[in-house]
Amino acid sequence: MALLAGEYQKTEKIGGVIYNMSPSPNYLHGVVNNNINTIIKMSLKDSLCLVFMENLDFQYQPDVSDDYIIPDIMIVCDRKKIKGGAYTGVPKFIVETLSPSTSMRDLTIKKNIYETAGVSEYWIVSPKECGVQIYYLEQGRYELVNSYILEDDKNDEFYNAETIISLRAFPNIRMTLAEIFENVYPDL
Repeated sequence: MALLAGEYQKTEKIGGVIYNMSPSPNYLHGVVNNNINTIIKMSLKDSLCLVFMENLDFQYQPDVSDDYIIPDIMIVCDRKKIKGGAYTGVPKFIVETLSPSTSMRDLTIKKNIYETAGVSEYWIVSPKECGVQIYYLEQGRYELVNSYILEDDKNDEFYNAETIISLRAFPNIRMTLAEIFENVYPDL
């Protein structure tokens, strides 16, 4: 189906290849992103940094190519590097929320792009498993520092819904696993 004049189609360009991001992933993807974005936005209220949710291209090699990706959530602090709908600096923090159509790219290609670009903290979030993997950039390489699967049954010995996670570059931004996955399942 052809686009009408002025219509927008969400795409990413990696290594010169255009990836169509339509159709949108299921609603749980959006619920999780909105939960994380809302917490971050409230915490950055009086900051020069901004949080973006699926609406700002990250041009990760602006001096080399016009390739871009659209992180699910991204914190940027160098406002001078925002031009139009793109950011050409190095984000402080990125989240990719897994969906069946993009999970392989998120876990491999995008992870490598963020690592090479120097993004200091990268989260991979899975709504299906209610899981979070947290990577920190250490000496130019990502190290998995925490991996969680939500256990919300208070009677279970591995109960962790109240586990607090804070962002390394923004220790005042704190959220629990239950907050990240709020409304993913009705009993949370």
